[in-house]
Amino acid sequence: MSEPESRGPSKRRKWIIVGSVAALLAIIAIAVGVGVGVTQSNKNKNSSAASSSSGSRGSSSNPGGPKQSDPNDPSTFETDPNLHKAFYAIAYTPEGSQLPDCGNNLQNVIKDIQLISQITTRIRLYGADCNQSALVLEAIRQTKTNLQVFLGNYVIPSDSTPYSRQKELIKQAIQTYGTDHIAGITVGNEFMLNYMLDNGGGDPNSAIGNQGASLLIANVTDTRQMLADMKLPKTIPVGNSDAGAWFNNKVLEAVDYGMANVHPWFANTTIQDAAAWTNQFFRETNVQPAANLPNKPKMYIAETGWPTKSSDAANANNGASAASVENLQIFIDTFVCQANNNGTGYFFFEFSDEKWKDNQFGGVEGWWGLFNGDRSLKNIKIPSCIAP
Repeated sequence: MSEPESRGPSKRRKWIIVGSVAALLAIIAIAVGVGVGVTQSNKNKNSSAASSSSGSRGSSSNPGGPKQSDPNDPSTFETDPNLHKAFYAIAYTPEGSQLPDCGNNLQNVIKDIQLISQITTRIRLYGADCNQSALVLEAIRQTKTNLQVFLGNYVIPSDSTPYSRQKELIKQAIQTYGTDHIAGITVGNEFMLNYMLDNGGGDPNSAIGNQGASLLIANVTDTRQMLADMKLPKTIPVGNSDAGAWFNNKVLEAVDYGMANVHPWFANTTIQDAAAWTNQFFRETNVQPAANLPNKPKMYIAETGWPTKSSDAANANNGASAASVENLQIFIDTFVCQANNNGTGYFFFEFSDEKWKDNQFGGVEGWWGLFNGDRSLKNIKIPSCIAP
């Protein structure tokens, strides 16, 4: 993994730290734009949803993936009564989708899709390297599942090559599989955050921020032109994803949708306040400002969730609550059905634990999955509410 664009989430994962709900405005006033979190170099209430959890905890049978009544037909997989389509969407990166190794394969992606299709109807990818767009679309085809995919092009501020390479992979995937299962193409993930930190800026709407925005907008415009030239039967929305407080208005004016990473864990909230904090931060920092722009881009939460463990004691607690399966359950119970009911589009982070992240970044980075790395459901209950 020598190339930063090869990973799912940002090579240098950084998060915006603000306070609890009560202190949100005060902290923003004194610390707007402060990005904190796990980086490669270590730069370092309750709702009725709780009662809607259903089924026994966990789904440890068949950890390798669902059984198939016909071993040669992936669409004949057995469904798990503990799983419900409760999640609006899920963040997903096929295992082994990092350059230069590209260890992903169709068999494993099929197993993932068989499970994911039982808990949501939407997924997002972070990039297109290692042919992951085509693998996911082929897995959907073979499993005959009703999944919509937001394809991703992971853009690097200092290097145009990754964008061009991934653009061609996305184009090939669309030419092969059509548009039926494509919900959008997300150009850039935490691009503005990375650009601002690399160039000493604090305000994404400053002159420095607008310089970075011009680079990203060029890629957005080029992607739109590619789609127009393909003369597709339907219009594919083009969007952008970034850390919640780091959107540039010019970028938002150039896209159809924005995806904001909103993580209560990295805001040092208690688990009891996490769902309310997430909702308030997203509404005030992303939804309301976007509604004031001429094009009114649709806003989604690109990532939200709660880690279940840390690989070191120093990161096992965010200062307010612990990384634990029990606290993941609390966040699920207090956030998911409530968000479904209030019309929030969100991508729960994430499908399964990713060992490579733990190996590379440590701390809580590899432990955000609803499922363990072997595809067994963690000791949690999936709510029985059905997402829109």
